[in-house]
Order: sequence, then C-alpha cells, then structure tokens
Amino acid sequence: MNFMHGSNLPMLVMMTFWIVLIIIGFYLISNYLKGGEKRDSIDILKERLAKGEIDEAEYQRLKSIVENKM
Repeated sequence: MNFMHGSNLPMLVMMTFWIVLIIIGFYLISNYLKGGEKRDSIDILKERLAKGEIDEAEYQRLKSIVENKM
C-alpha cells in the first residue's frame, strides 16, 4: 500500500483541528459576552451543602447572614 498518495489522514487531522478550534472560539466568545458564569453567594452555599462541606444548621446560619447583607 502506498500511504503517500490517496491518504486522507492529513486532511482529516487538519479539519478536526479547525473544527475544534472554532468550537472553542465560539464557547469563549459566548462566555465572554455573557460576562462569565456568575454565581451568587446562595448558589455557593447550596453547592457546599450538597458536597457535605457544611450541615443544614450552618447553611441556614450563613444564608441568613448573606440575605441580611443584600
């Protein structure tokens, strides 16, 4: 077999590279235009509760502190 002529591998690699690059570009641009993913304090507390980093009592205490400051 002659791999130098008729092989589509270099073309497929180049097309895959450009497609991935375009997808990453669209993602970065859309994320930039949305201002990034902004999480508020309550979302962070919910995430910490779900991970088990804090218990329900600590969650309620911190939530009340955050809500009073808003």
